Amino acid sequence: MNNLQRLELETKGIKLEQDELSIYLQENDLQPFAEYNPSSASNKKRIYQSTLSVLESIANDVTRMKSVKVDDMTVSDFSDSIQSRIDQLERKVRNLKTDEQLKNESSFFMLFAD
Repeated sequence: MNNLQRLELETKGIKLEQDELSIYLQENDLQPFAEYNPSSASNKKRIYQSTLSVLESIANDVTRMKSVKVDDMTVSDFSDSIQSRIDQLERKVRNLKTDEQLKNESSFFMLFAD
């Protein structure tokens, strides 16, 4: 699986061209067709940052925020849902560590200091 396919998994149901998704990945320092490394904390964090960028772009799209009702869901429901998802992703991205942070993290702590 490459990075583009992984981003498509995170943004399932959102219709965007691969070129557009590739730009979001490149803005977050990922190459679209490079192999996705699930064990890399940095790679995972960048995928989530790219997903966050996609959702923020959708939330800024005025044409999607028209007064439309589809299957008992109004646009305000959509707006609330997407904002909730953006907030969740922002928290998740802030809490994820990169590979460098994990490498520098020690497995012990000092209980007493001079």
